[in-house]
Amino acid sequence: MSQEYASVDLVGDETVKHFTQAVLVAALTAALSQVSIPLPGTLPPFSLQPFGMFFAGLLLGPLWGGFALALYLLVGIAGVPVFSNGNAGLGYVLVGQGTGGFLVGFLVGSVVAGAVVHRGVEPRDLAAVSVPVQIVGLFAALVVVYAIGVPWLSAVTGLPLPKAAAVMAPFVPLDLLKLGIAVAIVEGGYLARR
Repeated sequence: MSQEYASVDLVGDETVKHFTQAVLVAALTAALSQVSIPLPGTLPPFSLQPFGMFFAGLLLGPLWGGFALALYLLVGIAGVPVFSNGNAGLGYVLVGQGTGGFLVGFLVGSVVAGAVVHRGVEPRDLAAVSVPVQIVGLFAALVVVYAIGVPWLSAVTGLPLPKAAAVMAPFVPLDLLKLGIAVAIVEGGYLARR
């Protein structure tokens, strides 16, 4: 007795592809955050976390890039040590060393970068996006990160806002260097087929 069954696709192939890529970018962000150098006092650590935000925005667009960084944050809040220097937990995000605003900024920044680069919700082929547009998108993401992170640092540490901005000023050139490296990695085809 032979029976035939019809198969039903519950989720489209593109959704599965984007979901998988978002999980991989979240894992990459967690790995990059472990490359972290603690700095004295109330300074946030120097880490490679911004690369996760850059790659999420460039490769996945605003929706899936935001999902990737939201997943990264939720895993860390749940207690998995994925933040810089092996930190984790809601307390670390809310208070910690004042770095929670930068973590939230990475999420918002990935959405902003994705929106600027892809000009829509769905990711488009990066071969159709000029390097200057990619740079503008990532620069906008950095502005968002600092716009959220510096006031948060000020509020948590009790530093006046200008002092918190001065504390973070040395990180700006390093983040701009990371921005250039991220664009070069993506343009070189090291993370995506060209």
